[in-house]
Formats: sequence, C-alpha cells, structure tokens
Amino acid sequence: EVQLVESGGGLVQPGGSLRLSCKASGFTYSPFSSSAMSWVRQAPGKGLEWVSGINRGNGAPIYADSVKGRFTISRDNSKNMLYLQMNNLKTADSARYYCATGLSGSGVRGPGTQVTVSE
Repeated sequence: EVQLVESGGGLVQPGGSLRLSCKASGFTYSPFSSSAMSWVRQAPGKGLEWVSGINRGNGAPIYADSVKGRFTISRDNSKNMLYLQMNNLKTADSARYYCATGLSGSGVRGPGTQVTVSE
C-alpha cells in the first residue's frame, strides 16, 4: 500500500520561501521512480487545486500558471522523496498542500502539510 507523508509547511511572510517534502513508501510492485507525482493544494472553503507535477523517468516538470516561475518541483528517486520549493510566496498560496501519485494529483494522497502566508 502506497503511503505519502508531507512535511515542511509553516507560517511565512509574503515574499518568503518554504520547501515542502514528501516521503513515499509502499511502492511494492513498481519503484517510486516509475510513478509520476504531483502536488495539489486546498485552501479553506475552496476545492482542490493542482499545483505541479513531475513525470517519471527524467522527471520533466509542469506547473499551474499561478505558481510558474515561483515554485520548483523535484524528486530524489534514491530516497523516495518528492519536493516542492516555493519562493516569493503570496497570501493566495495559503492552503493545505498534499503530494499525490500520478501527474494530475488524482491518485493516492498524503495527510498534507499546512502553509500559511501572512504578515
């Protein structure tokens, strides 16, 4: 059973940075490296928003327009880890962030980590 655990969230001022991490386990039938991964987020009272995805293999990344140029997704397949470097954070980025299997974020998700951007 695939399990994902996010960490790295917190309170940061606008313009600040955070790095989210996601530890993956339970990839019994195929390695972590063979799975596309993604980050999604959900702000209070809003629906789930896809943020970024990274392909298997060479890890080609894709981003939502709202975070392009500010966020960077990466993975370390040797450690079964997924990351999201978030720079120049805005109050609109405040949400609970989840890593997920699959490129669209519709697969298995972890419990999430809270990011709050506020003065």
